[in-house]
Amino acid sequence: MTNATGAPLKHLAIVMDGNGRWAEKKNKNRLFGHVKGTKVAKQIIEECSRLKIENLTLYAFSTENWHRPRVEVSFLMKLLTKYLHRERENLIKNNIRFECIGQLDRLPGAAIVEINKTVELTKHNTGMKLFFALSYGGRQEIVNAAKLFAKDVQLGMRRTEELTEELFSSYLSTYPTPDPDLVIRTSGEMRLSNFLPWQLVYSEIYFSQILWPDFTVADLHQALHNYNHRERRFGKTSSQILQDRI
Repeated sequence: MTNATGAPLKHLAIVMDGNGRWAEKKNKNRLFGHVKGTKVAKQIIEECSRLKIENLTLYAFSTENWHRPRVEVSFLMKLLTKYLHRERENLIKNNIRFECIGQLDRLPGAAIVEINKTVELTKHNTGMKLFFALSYGGRQEIVNAAKLFAKDVQLGMRRTEELTEELFSSYLSTYPTPDPDLVIRTSGEMRLSNFLPWQLVYSEIYFSQILWPDFTVADLHQALHNYNHRERRFGKTSSQILQDRI
């Protein structure tokens, strides 16, 4: 899958937003929206795998989400645990490799057990890599990367003069996965909410007005179609991009 300039889509990232508002619009408890949202996530994951997208990152739970009502957070953690337990065989069946990024040590023990088991049982899969961003915050990731680099400097393994963007990227939790080519955010919100701020600097962004529980495979294809008609110049002119393709 490539866009107008021939750039392949190797990594898709999605901010799955709007579960609570979707439920509230239907006069239901917000928790009902999260349950529906997991069903949509399953459909989108399987479609991305079918389309042979190499990497898919889903923003499942941010560090800021810990500030939500305790009942909702507890429910989300239990939902995550049940989801991984239930869907693990499907991931194996579809040759999907599962990984996580974020402050996983903040998650409940039961969730960590299911995460580790899913990572272990899918680590030899050769198809799409599926990343869940859990208890994830982009600024925190950058700070942690800076600390790791500083520690290596203290140990004499690195020199500050060596630091480049490429080297710094190797200290991020997403390394060596390529930066997302396209990020989709649902629900009409037009911000990235601390999601992969370093990695998304040159990503194409697609904002959808659709609340996540209503997001369909057809909506995914519309976003991908939109991406396919964009010109990614990375600071160059259109004529330069055209010349590079010749």
